[in-house]
Parts: sequence; C-alpha cells; structure tokens
Amino acid sequence: MPAPPPLFLDPDLARFITGGVSINAGSGSAEGLPSLCLAFGCRVDSGTNRLTLFFAAPQAVDLVRDATRSGALAVVFSEPSTHRTLQIKGGDARLAPLGEGDLACVEAYRAAFAQCLVFLGFTEVMVRTLLDCPDEALVALTFTPSALFNVTPGAQAGAPLIPTPPRAPGAA
Repeated sequence: MPAPPPLFLDPDLARFITGGVSINAGSGSAEGLPSLCLAFGCRVDSGTNRLTLFFAAPQAVDLVRDATRSGALAVVFSEPSTHRTLQIKGGDARLAPLGEGDLACVEAYRAAFAQCLVFLGFTEVMVRTLLDCPDEALVALTFTPSALFNVTPGAQAGAPLIPTPPRAPGAA
C-alpha cells in the first residue's frame, strides 16, 4: 500500500504546534500495547515539512522502540487554556540526531509551556521540574505528517483537517 502524501502545515498550524502547548506522542508495540511519552518541544522543517519531537530518552524507551519499529506515531498538541487540540499522525517515524538549534528549541518550548501553565495558576518551578532533562539525555523522533485531526472536545472532535497547500505566486 503506498504511503499517503505528506500534509502541508500552514504557518498558523506550525506556530500552534511549536508554541506553549502540551505535546504527547504515542505508538504501539507489535503486540498492540500502547506506548506514550510527553514531548519537550516540536520543530517543523519548512523544507521537508517533517516534524521533529524531543523527549527524555529514559522516559521514551518504549515509544522510541515502538515508533521506530513500525514507523507509526500519533502526536496530540493541546492548548491548556482553551483545550484546542490537534492530532497529527505519521507512518515513517525514525530517530534523528539533534541538530544545531534543537537545544534552543527545547528551551524555548519549556519557557512557552511554563508561561502557559503559570497563567493557569501552576508555578514555573513545577512546570520546569516536569520538563527537566539533561541536554545529553534528549532524543529526537522525526516523521512526516500524513493525517491531521481536530480533537478539541465538542461536536467537531475527531474531524479530519485538510491543510491547504501554499499557492504558487500568480496562481488564480
């Protein structure tokens, strides 16, 4: 069965998933057991449209094993203050080396997520403790988005979202 075409992530969607949202990724074992882990940020590669997620390796052992064996990865991005939630799925997950700027991406995510939760009454120390991980223990999974869903609670929960590709200059 051919792989579905990659999805285009428009700039607003890219801003949302790389901002101060809760990010949880999941996969499953060959036996059908779920694996889940909290991510410490997301990077969108504008050239390839691949997403890269960052995890604490000790907590992500099962997720990394399952996602890299099957390629299947589902990621939920949820904004705590509004409950706006998107799910992005892919079928080609693989480990990736951390690149230049990735540690800064993780730190920017930690700051943005802390700010989001401080607004809701949590302490910054508590949020930073939740997201604490030595830089050398970070691991990255990268994948190409192939399906996108609105999973915000409400009548539209579960509805697929189809991002519109950018229009070529001069196109009608």
